[in-house]
Amino acid sequence: MKRSVLRLGTRKSPMAMAQSGTVASLITERTGIRVELVGLTSFGDVSQAQLTQIGGTGVFVSALRTCLLAGDVDLVVHSLKDLPTGDLPGITLAAVPARDDPRDALVGRDGAKLADLPPGARIGTGSPRRAAQLKLLRPDTRPVPVRGNAGTRLGKVLSGGVDAVVLAHAGLARIGHLDLVTQVFEPEEMLPAPGQGALAVECRDIDPDLVSLLASVEDPASRAAVTAERAVLAELQAGCSAPVGAYAAGTGTLHLTAIVVGDDGCPPVRASADGPPGDAARLGRDVARELLRRGAGRYVTAAAAHTSNGDDAQ
Repeated sequence: MKRSVLRLGTRKSPMAMAQSGTVASLITERTGIRVELVGLTSFGDVSQAQLTQIGGTGVFVSALRTCLLAGDVDLVVHSLKDLPTGDLPGITLAAVPARDDPRDALVGRDGAKLADLPPGARIGTGSPRRAAQLKLLRPDTRPVPVRGNAGTRLGKVLSGGVDAVVLAHAGLARIGHLDLVTQVFEPEEMLPAPGQGALAVECRDIDPDLVSLLASVEDPASRAAVTAERAVLAELQAGCSAPVGAYAAGTGTLHLTAIVVGDDGCPPVRASADGPPGDAARLGRDVARELLRRGAGRYVTAAAAHTSNGDDAQ
């Protein structure tokens, strides 16, 4: 059946609307089909609790998926790092468009880089992964939990609530605030979250024509990279409550590096491996198993315990 318009479900935050608009434009450019955005609200958008207390990975995704399964929209777009690693019956990851910059970025008050911040500086982040790696780079800093969209978090720096915040470089680019970035962390300094910088386009798996159509915006290299990274997370059985970073890159050969960081003062656990893009999932599992062999399991278990106890793991 010839489609004249597609309904794309998206969260209503400025960043989500921007990234969904980018995907909509790309679909129209490559297929000629008009795409309209349908704004939806998730539990993660309205709750003021910390992410590790309200379910972590998936709290921004479930409402969109519910509407998708109900047929209220034809497709949905998520930040891929928010996507749970387990499959959901009835839904397929139809496309991973070309990935944007996966790195983390610091926004410091008065143009400060991490090294410029005062002793004991308060750095806002909603991510245990970022908090743990910040402590490796500057043990004297104080990562503090923050919630809200990117604009709200940036406002905490401007108001003096915190000395700096760490956000995804890609997200800042999508909302036009790269001018506020004072430092970009290379993966060697701070490994990104699995899938960071990438977008996920989902639709119902009973619609093969739409699945085929959405393949027009797929980027195979980005798909391979995030598949390897997410396989690390899945094999560790970890979510956003665990301080896990993973980053894969390469074309002919995929190089994957992952880290698990604890808050007990012990050294972080790292592992890396190379493999063909076609074996991305196996590569991720192999790296995760090496992390576990080196003792990373204690950090993942500890993070899960903090979450189940309602502690502030961020």
